[in-house]
Parts: sequence; structure tokens; C-alpha cells
Amino acid sequence: MVLLTMTSSILEALSIVEAAETPQIEDHDETEEQESQQPTHEPTLDDPKLGNPMSHGQIIDLWKQLKAQGNSNFTLEQLLRGASVYIPPPPPKPKPSPEYKALMARLRREEEARSYERMINPPPQHETFKDHFPSITASFAAANRPTSASDFGDDDVAMEEVHKQITLIINFLVSIAGVAGTLWVTARWWSLPARMFLTMGGSILVAIAEVVVYNAYILEDGPGEEETWQGLKEVRVGC
Repeated sequence: MVLLTMTSSILEALSIVEAAETPQIEDHDETEEQESQQPTHEPTLDDPKLGNPMSHGQIIDLWKQLKAQGNSNFTLEQLLRGASVYIPPPPPKPKPSPEYKALMARLRREEEARSYERMINPPPQHETFKDHFPSITASFAAANRPTSASDFGDDDVAMEEVHKQITLIINFLVSIAGVAGTLWVTARWWSLPARMFLTMGGSILVAIAEVVVYNAYILEDGPGEEETWQGLKEVRVGC
């Protein structure tokens, strides 16, 4: 059974019907007693309030009573206007049973006992590698400590060599790009495939020439650089 909420129109109609039926209450006492003895599942209308539940059948009966009394001010649409499905409030939570209370009390006592046991007898901590060998870090540092000036390396010389190599690579790329651009612009009247082959061939030739020149420079200047390197090492060791 679908229940609807009472609206202001329904409350006003109930008051009108109740006022009209009051003089006839004594004449219908026996009939009301018989009706009250019959079981009903519909909500009571003894204390009507806004938002209280009311069945759809009760609303239709109310409308029929108004119509029978000659009251045409209320239509069924007016009575139902603003009504919504009645949602009963959630039932109150049941009180915990004595068994549940006893169980919760026992669980709390057990947890308190376990907490107290952990407090007076803490579990052993997990030992790590550092706990087993506390001096391993110091021993490793002492074993790998530099013993001479040559152990520190030649960072300045190495950085200079790296800078030189980077500079040479940049020069190679600039030379190849310059030759490729020059050949491309020079052969602008040629067909596109011919210009591409000419540019690629010129770039490859320039790259080969750069590599040859660099190898010749290394072979010619290599012994001098090696002697300089050895001299720097000897000077640092002597210091």
C-alpha cells in the first residue's frame, strides 16, 4: 500500500468533514464501534498533521465525503497537489543484548591485557646488516682511502680534454652543414634529386676530410700531449 503525505488542502478538508460530521456522532456510535472492531492497515486520522501518512484510498474517501456534502471547492487534484510518497523514519537501533555487552567487555579486557604485555615485554627488534657489523662503513672507508696524490686523479686535465673533443665535434658539424648549405644553394637550378645527391655527396666528402685531418693532427701531436700528461703527473707526485 502506497502512503502519501498530508498537504494543507487535505488538512483543511479533514477539518471541514469533521465539523460537518460532529452532530451526527451520537447517531452512528454503533456503526463506528463495529468499524473500529474490524482490523485495518490504514494510518489513523485522529491527529492529522502536515506530512503525516495517508493512504490513497483515504484521500479518495475524503474527496467523496466532501462531494456528498455538496462541497465542490476541493477537487481530487487539489487534494493531491503537493503530496509526495511518505517515507517512514528509520526504526531506532535495537539496544545491545546482554550477550553482546558481555562479549565486547571480554574483548576489551583481552586487548588491554595484550597491550600491557607488549608494553612490559616489547618484542625484539629486527636486526639489520648494520646492527651485525656496526664498523663496516668505517673499515670500508679506511681501506679505500687515497694513499698518494696520484689517487686523486687529474680532473683538470680530463676536463680540458673533454672540452677539446666537444669543440672539435662542433667544428665538424658546422663545416659539414656549411658545405651542404652552399652546395644546395649553388645547385638551385638543378633538379631536386640531383641537388640532394650533390649535397649528400659533398657532406660525406667533407666529413671524411675532417676525420683524416683530425687523425693526422692526433698522430702528429699525440706524443707531445702524452709527455705533457706524464709531466703533470710527475709534478703533482713531487708536490
